[in-house]
Amino acid sequence: MPPSAAPMGINAVSHSEPPHSTQTLHHPSTLAIHADDQLNRSTDVSPALHVSTTFRYASNPDDLVPAKDLKGPQPLDAHVYSRLTAPTSTRLEALLAPLLGAPCLTYSSGLAALHALYVFLKPGRVSIGGGYHGSHGVLGLQRKMTGCAVLPLDCTEEELGPGDVVHLETPVNPTGEAFRIEEYARKAHARGAYLLVDATFGPPGLQDPFVWGADVVMHAGTKYLGGHSDMLCGVLASKKEGWVEELREERTYLGSVMGSLEGWLGVRSLRTLEVRVQRQSSNCQHLVSWLHGMLEGAEGGEAVREAVEKVQHASLQTEDMEWLRDQMPNGYGPVFAVTMKIESLARILPSKLELFHHATSLGGVESLIEWRAMSDEKVDTRLLRISVGLEHWEDLRDDLMRGFKALRDEVKNGVVPSDSTA
Repeated sequence: MPPSAAPMGINAVSHSEPPHSTQTLHHPSTLAIHADDQLNRSTDVSPALHVSTTFRYASNPDDLVPAKDLKGPQPLDAHVYSRLTAPTSTRLEALLAPLLGAPCLTYSSGLAALHALYVFLKPGRVSIGGGYHGSHGVLGLQRKMTGCAVLPLDCTEEELGPGDVVHLETPVNPTGEAFRIEEYARKAHARGAYLLVDATFGPPGLQDPFVWGADVVMHAGTKYLGGHSDMLCGVLASKKEGWVEELREERTYLGSVMGSLEGWLGVRSLRTLEVRVQRQSSNCQHLVSWLHGMLEGAEGGEAVREAVEKVQHASLQTEDMEWLRDQMPNGYGPVFAVTMKIESLARILPSKLELFHHATSLGGVESLIEWRAMSDEKVDTRLLRISVGLEHWEDLRDDLMRGFKALRDEVKNGVVPSDSTA
């Protein structure tokens, strides 16, 4: 087949079909590698990085179509200017759509995606819980511009109205605990409101919010979709008719498109998404189970019990397992939280670890621990957020245990104050 010929590859999308078709004939792990085959225009096995910001029009004058005459979705490779579309971000969207189960758009960051959605929906009220402080910052800007009201996540059904938004983050930052999506979908839809699910902590391979009634799914693709701590990205996906195309038009004027390098890195990352997040989630559950066992009195856990107040993670929500197993059938997420007994222990523990980098963000192949007070001024200052990577979980366990023992020794030697007045 000549390089310029129309492809006949896996789930090939013809140029007469809408961009980002979500037809799926294969399993997600296969689609992550082949769903963009229809965009191959060369013999390269690894997709090329396209950095051009502008693209030549057709050389034949008869093929030139003025902007006012363009109707409906355009071919996936019909690029004009990179603020509109570009080859690498378009390829990323072509991969994401079948994995997310809906048409989607990429943005320059997760918060850019959230801002774009609020601009598009113009909600009069937003029901939201704790979760990521950045989302509350974006909502603060929306309130400044539109005066929208903010309601608690557990507001009554009667407080919502048509066009309002229920903003549900699950699993939630920073604890990794989960909420029942179906319950919030029922409440929102009963009043004509929309359910937005921020599924950053539960990416494809772990959960599908659309199955449970989400109207829009958002991802900070910087985290697990990117998965290597080297790109910024945001994603919006929706099955609502016409929404993604309207969002695409508005994105042109918001100017919040991904860069070409980030799009290329995203394509690389999605190839391994499923195996990464399921392994990370499994590692996380092993660590959470071990820590919980130590707190419950397991042999050898004295150093843990002396330092740790509680551990939080979706896998510990035993009373919710009847619905949680269905909502997250392949693992309960790779992030959990540890609350120490006093602030000074939370401040010091990261410095005692070798395999956990002390840094913010999450989702990369490496394990991270963050004294969360460094980036979120409203969080309990005793809380540590742990993002579990792809290392062997037993090595991570042993590293944590060495850290707890080092803390105990410093408390005994008076280096660390042992009371809450520290």
